[in-house]
Order: sequence, then structure tokens, then C-alpha cells
Amino acid sequence: MSTSDWGRWLLDEVAATDPSSVDLWYLGCNGFILKGADGTTLMIDPYLGTGDPPRTIRMVPIPFDPAGVDALDAMLLTHEHTDHTHGPSQAPILESTGARCYAPAAAHAKATETEAWPSRYGVDAHQIIEVGPGDEFDVGGFSITVIETHDPDAVDPVGFIIDHPGGTIVHIGDARPSADLGDVGDSYDIDIAIAAFGTAGMIPDKQTGELVRTEWYSDADDIITVAQQLRCERLIPSHWDMWKGLTADPRGVVDHARSFPYPKHVEVLEIGDSTAL
Repeated sequence: MSTSDWGRWLLDEVAATDPSSVDLWYLGCNGFILKGADGTTLMIDPYLGTGDPPRTIRMVPIPFDPAGVDALDAMLLTHEHTDHTHGPSQAPILESTGARCYAPAAAHAKATETEAWPSRYGVDAHQIIEVGPGDEFDVGGFSITVIETHDPDAVDPVGFIIDHPGGTIVHIGDARPSADLGDVGDSYDIDIAIAAFGTAGMIPDKQTGELVRTEWYSDADDIITVAQQLRCERLIPSHWDMWKGLTADPRGVVDHARSFPYPKHVEVLEIGDSTAL
């Protein structure tokens, strides 16, 4: 695990902020911090690793050191991939804060068995909770529902509907368009949807090292389809900044969205930026 050259400023900003509803901070990749008006704090998919060069090369700073996190109520993990479930990034946070971690089966098995967070770190096994589509739980002022998503590269990916008196946020991990998202859009009034966006690129194969055309995230057409299915007011593209060879310009989504009824607004955040619900 490398050390952040940002120091504590982002963590201190979160700690000092007093949201009127919910404030969100983008951590790069697909990571977010959410803080509610009652002080309840969530993290979604925080990844503080450098990737696996030369296959995956991180293109954005590491925003903070995991051991520096002082307060967290819950962590939500969308699937088992390293940039979403990663012991060196997440276990120290759980150890220092005592927060609970909610993860689908494959991510749960990675944390508890493959990477053995309870024995390698000071994490209580009861902190890591397996969840699946349809599960519901409350964390402070947030009511969270687990939804099924379609990510062809993951084992059992999920998304999270995060309800708050101030509105509704949906984070779908690296998912692509699917009928399940249409069902969510029919059932909820979604204020903010967070969806991974990127390009196709030539990435070294994990076994052979040969360059292979790789497409891990929604392109502009797909992410606008996601917005139509979710009927979201605001769309935040994520993940576009992360891996060399798969980066994209999210400003293009702004133009692409203009002729569609949803989203009403595309909000482009860079790592460290915040926005409010």
C-alpha cells in the first residue's frame, strides 16, 4: 500500500462539513464518501491501491491513507474486483473505526477467506456482512436497499439504493444497462445516480501479457441508457479517471445527454470534489 501525498486535508474536510442534507465526495475510481445531516458517514468502494502495473496503472492520486480514517459508520462494496474489494485499502479503515462492511457473496468471501481480513488485520468477522439483492438495512439516517445489477465481468455484483430524507442516491458499481435498473427507475424517484464510465482499450492479458481489447465500463451510449432506465435527475460518471488506457472524458456525456429526457443534469466530479444532494 502506497502513501497518499494529499495528507489529511480531504478527511479533515469531511469531518468539518455539516451537511444540510447529504454531501458526497468523489475518491476517484468508483469510490465515494457520503455524510448525512446527522453526521452518519458511509464509504462506497474506497480503493487506495496503485493497481497492478503494467496491466492496471493508477492515473489519479491516492486521496488519503486508510489508517488515517477516524470515523465511519458503514462501508458498502459492490463486487469482488480488486479496485472495489481490497484488504490493504479497506481493512485498516474497518479496524480503526469499527464500521460494518456490507458486501455481496464473492466480495464477502474474498474479505473473510481469500484475503482473511479478520486474521490479518484487527477486523472482527462480524463487521463483514454478506448481502444480496432485496436486502434492506439502516445506517443512521440512511435506509439502504441492495439491488441486482449487470456487470459481465463480476461474479455477483450489486448496487445500493441509498434513501435519505433529503433524497435518493443510487450507486451501481461497474454495472451496464439492464432490466433490473428499469425496475429501480419505476419504483424510486432517484435524485443522483452514480455509474462507471470509460472507453475500450488495449490492456495486457493477466496470464499472457498480450494486449487484449478490453471494455470494463459503460461507454457514452450505455451510461445514458442507464440514466433512462433509472430516470435520474442527476448523473455522476465515475471510474473514467482511473486506469491508463481506459480513461475517458466525461464532459462528452454532457453533450450526449442533451437530446434525452434523463438525466436532467450530468455532474462531472474530479477526485476530491464534493457535491450536495
